[in-house]
Amino acid sequence: MEQQIQTELEAAAFRRLVAHLAERTDVQNIDLMELAGFCRNCLSKWYLAAAQEEGLTMDYSQARETIYGMPYDEWKDKYQIGEKR
Repeated sequence: MEQQIQTELEAAAFRRLVAHLAERTDVQNIDLMELAGFCRNCLSKWYLAAAQEEGLTMDYSQARETIYGMPYDEWKDKYQIGEKR
């Protein structure tokens, strides 16, 4: 498989994963961590690291907003179950 095709497929799978997690706001990060060993925050950190490896300027809050689809505090207020800040 050509590298460009593989990269495009990986990007499509990543976008689908992010979209799936956006649809499944009932699934909490702690559930993901316990079952899969990663969560939305992990994806945010991996996304940030990839951006930095490409020499792009990005901070953690920007990476989180990409993964959560909104600012993290907004997502937390809307969807996080349990004790509020």
